[in-house]
Formats: sequence, structure tokens, C-alpha cells
Amino acid sequence: QVQLVESGGGSVQPGESLTLACAASASKYKDSYITWFRQAPGKGREGVAMLYTGIGPTFYADFVNRRFTISKDNAKNTVYLEMNNLKTADTGMYYCATDRRGGMWNDPGAYKSWGQGTQVTVSS
Repeated sequence: QVQLVESGGGSVQPGESLTLACAASASKYKDSYITWFRQAPGKGREGVAMLYTGIGPTFYADFVNRRFTISKDNAKNTVYLEMNNLKTADTGMYYCATDRRGGMWNDPGAYKSWGQGTQVTVSS
């Protein structure tokens, strides 16, 4: 049973925007931390942004530099990542994850459940 499904990736030019979506099953979505990670070719997975689907703060990686916004639609059990002013360095596979077991929000090892990923390519 697939419980996290990412969508919205694509190929864009530097400076353009994309919005990714992470659709979760109801059991995975309610009162959960959902985090976006990304993985560039040849590199490890790094945390991008996290939110709590209840009431709570959001977290962003320093490299986001106010270009990305994480948001949620509780009626759709979906978390979004709006990415603006994309750079070539943002290229990679983007994953959403949940079932956090503790530890730092941006530690991939802290999450048990992952989606299959959606590819983002930024190139001129």
C-alpha cells in the first residue's frame, strides 16, 4: 500500500518556479511531521523543509534562503513545497518522508516512511 506519493517535478530554467505535492494516506497524514528531502546525483539526502500537520512550526534548511515555502491542505492530506527562483544547485530527486522517530528534523535516518520521489531538474 503506497502511503506517500510525490508529484509536480519537472525540468525548468534557473529563476523559474515549481510546486511539489506530497499526498499522504489519512493514517500517515494526521498529526504527523512531514518533511521534504532532496538528493542530488552523487550526494546524500538532505532535508529541505518540514511541517507538522497539526499546529506547529515549520523548519527550513539554510540553503532555502526564503525561496521555498512548505504548506499543507488538511482536506486533501497533502503537503506542498513551493519553490521559487530555482537554481541549478536545486537539481535532484525530491522525496517526502514521515513517521519521524526523533532526532534532528533534517536527518533522513529519523524517518521511517518515504515516497518514491519526484525529479526536479534546473538547467539553462
